[in-house]
Amino acid sequence: MTEIEIGRAKRARRAYSFDDVAIVPSRRTRDPEEVSTDWQIDAYRFDIPVLAAPMDSVMSPETAIAFGRFGGLGVLNLEGIWTRYDDPLPLLEEVAGLQGVDATRRLQEIYAEPVRAELITERLRQVREAGVTVAGSLSPQRTKEFAKTVVDAGVDMFVIRGTTVSAEHVSSQAEPLNLKEFIYELDVPVVVGGCATHQAALHLMRTGAAGVLVGFGGGAAHTTRTVLGIAVPMASALADVAAARRDYLDESGGRYVHVIADGSIGTSGDLAKAIACGADAVMVGSPFARASDAPGGGFHWGTEAHHAELPRGQRVGFETVGTLEEILFGPSRVADGTMNLIGALKRSMATTGYTEVKEFQRVEVVVE
Repeated sequence: MTEIEIGRAKRARRAYSFDDVAIVPSRRTRDPEEVSTDWQIDAYRFDIPVLAAPMDSVMSPETAIAFGRFGGLGVLNLEGIWTRYDDPLPLLEEVAGLQGVDATRRLQEIYAEPVRAELITERLRQVREAGVTVAGSLSPQRTKEFAKTVVDAGVDMFVIRGTTVSAEHVSSQAEPLNLKEFIYELDVPVVVGGCATHQAALHLMRTGAAGVLVGFGGGAAHTTRTVLGIAVPMASALADVAAARRDYLDESGGRYVHVIADGSIGTSGDLAKAIACGADAVMVGSPFARASDAPGGGFHWGTEAHHAELPRGQRVGFETVGTLEEILFGPSRVADGTMNLIGALKRSMATTGYTEVKEFQRVEVVVE
């Protein structure tokens, strides 16, 4: 790829966001009713290639159950408000009423309460007893501490999610998590990320992960670019990691690692473009914050928003547009791509002649 000279001592390559690319129609079209959005990772099959992000503003035990019944995978934040408090509902109502900088300060206070292992067990039990696939997320820093609790509670899929996760974390302060050993010893599939480059993704795939998260999460509520200066446009990041998936498939003799876009999925068009750039599935947060039945009450925030020392996110407000089911499957009452995400994905696939998600990864795209 051609490099651009920023100055005599620094060169860079051009990278593209979803806004920079568009999907190209082909010579063949199909009826949307003939399109399948089924997706499978490890032994688990889902009707839609969508994971709900482990963010307290969108995923409670109740919404995780509902999302599972809709055919997706709801991931519960196991370091969130639901595992720190017996009854977090009054606190969620309080957060929705905060103003300006008070929101960040109060979030830091709320999340200073310790995570309780017995609440992790209880929340996962609640989801498991509803009969849907159980998924929970921990940060790399807390994985070793609570992993046994999570597995003993009967989780089906373990998500290790951070702003950026590497297979070679170096620390002089504490023994870092050895991802390869950890994943090898677990009896459940692990999804790990984020990452944004070919090399980082390849290293994560070599740990034995069933899937890797591409991006830095947080999306609309994320300020990592502003605070740390770190960002990689998602279209290019996905294409690079999809290449790593291909290379690892050859290297491992046929082991397929799923690529999951995490971040920058704000509309149904972004969802379609993510798959067109190589994703097997997407992890979505902010569109579900617009649901009338979301726990955040029209507000949205991620784990970075309440970091005790360096917040890299913020609480953002959204106008509610409909129920979680309507946001997924319609009918849509708006023309901005924030409702009927799956209906739009099916229509995009049908318009380009594809009937399977994995086939749709081959669709032609252009840079606008």
